Formats: sequence, C-alpha cells, structure tokens
Amino acid sequence: MSEIRKVGVIGCGLMGRGIAQVSAASGYPTVVREVNDGLLEAGLGAIRKQLDRGVEKGKLEAADRDATLERLSGTVSLEDLTDCDIIVEAIVEDIEVKKDLFGALDRQCPDGTIFASNTSSLTVTEIAASTNRPDRFVGLHFFNPVPVMKLVEVVRTGATSSATFDRAFAFARSLGKVPIACMDNSGFVVNRLLVPYMLDAIRAYEEGIGSIEDIDTGMKLGCGYPMGPFILGDFVGLDTLYFIAEIMFEEYREKRFAPPPLLKRMYLAGYHGRKTGKGFYDYSGEEPVVSKFVTK
Repeated sequence: MSEIRKVGVIGCGLMGRGIAQVSAASGYPTVVREVNDGLLEAGLGAIRKQLDRGVEKGKLEAADRDATLERLSGTVSLEDLTDCDIIVEAIVEDIEVKKDLFGALDRQCPDGTIFASNTSSLTVTEIAASTNRPDRFVGLHFFNPVPVMKLVEVVRTGATSSATFDRAFAFARSLGKVPIACMDNSGFVVNRLLVPYMLDAIRAYEEGIGSIEDIDTGMKLGCGYPMGPFILGDFVGLDTLYFIAEIMFEEYREKRFAPPPLLKRMYLAGYHGRKTGKGFYDYSGEEPVVSKFVTK
C-alpha cells in the first residue's frame, strides 16, 4: 500500500473540523465534505477563527496559519474525496447513516483508499460490513477538542489487515497524536471505562449518597480528576452520554451501561449540558450552579 498523501474528512461539525484542522496543520492536503454550503462555511469559518486566535495569543505563527488554510479545502460532493488516501468520517452517531455513507464511498473510491470512522460507541465491524473493503477499514476515535487532546484510539476489527492498521496507526502519530490500539468492542478503551463511571455517579446521586457538588468535589480532590462526573457530563453533552449509554447497553446488556432514569428525563427535557446552557448545572450566570431540574 502507498503512503498517505491526501486526507478526506466527512463532516465539518465539532469533531470533523478538528480532525481536518490537525490534518492540514500536519502537512496533509485535506478536503472536508459537508452536506450543504451553509454547514460547510460555518465549519471552515470556525477553523479560521481558531487558527486566528492561536496567532493572536502567540501560540501559532501567522505563516503556519496561512499554510494550514492553504492545504484545507471544502466540498459538498463525495466525488471530490475519491483521490484521498484515507477518509475519516465524523458525522452523526447513527449506524444506518454511516453505513449508507460508506456504501456510497466504497463504490466511488479506489481499492487502496483506507476508510476510518470516528465513532465513539458503535462497532466498527458493522459499519465496515457496508463496504467491500472490511480489510481496509479501521476506527480512528479522536477526542474533543481535537486540536488539544492527544489521544486517538485506533480500532482494529477482526477483518482489518495488519497493513491497514499499521498505516492508520502511523497516520495518527503523524498528526502529533498518541495512538493506542483497541479491539472492536462498543466504547473501545476510554468510553468502556468512562461511561459506567459517569452513569454510576448519577445513580449515586439518585440514591442520596451525595449531592451533585459533593460528588464532583470528591472525585476531583479524592482522585485527582480535572473535573467531576457531572461537570464532565455537561461538557460531553448529556444527549451524547445518553445515546452512548443506550448503544453500549444494547451491546453488553449489563446494568452498569444502562442510562439511569434521571439522565433519560434530562435528555427528554432538553437539559443537554453546556451546549444548551443547562444540564446538571445551570450556566446562565457568571459561575455554574446546580440546575433546579435536579434539585426539585
């Protein structure tokens, strides 16, 4: 297999634009695809703003910003990705949407193109089954915010060839990331361990073991975590946490992966965390305070 020279990214939302940015910043000509011009321009604009902030803060040279933007292009057509050596998907966490996407890509791209999914919880094997190249399919799970977080989980299915895995692993490292090898289980390494911890914290609150603030403070000061499980849940997004828990419970059928009743109620009520301004905490003031939804 040839070396990776050009990168395709599908999705220019929070994760996709982060992947596209680090790819272009690492020297790869990168094309990012969105479903319409409005979403594409919004995503590319967010990349430009972040790079501009880096220059303003003295963390990035103006010449490096300009070179990154020069290597970055956008499109609304899948056909513009056919000359990419690796294509990383970062779209909605919906198995059928992902399978439809990769099925279409498989029909258009050369046999040597590696496909990768940024899924955080779905099994890569099932997504890869929508193509005729399961041996050239991996998971590349980046973490948010992509330009800052060093870890990438490189997920190998039972069908992934050693050559494909090695190329994907080396590609992640070439982006300045620290890759780790994972087998294709729902949640991989990080979410497999993190999600049950976050769900158990919610159950502890439901059972009256401690308050939201005390559980958060306890895990920060007692375990040295940078943030407690409730603040972390708000940062990740309670809708995202709920969806991941549902997917993992479907796979494992163990109580520790099941979303607690409080999480489901908050998801249904639109209390999704920082993105909506309210979750376990209310972010409308200068400092976050525990939301009235969980204190009633």
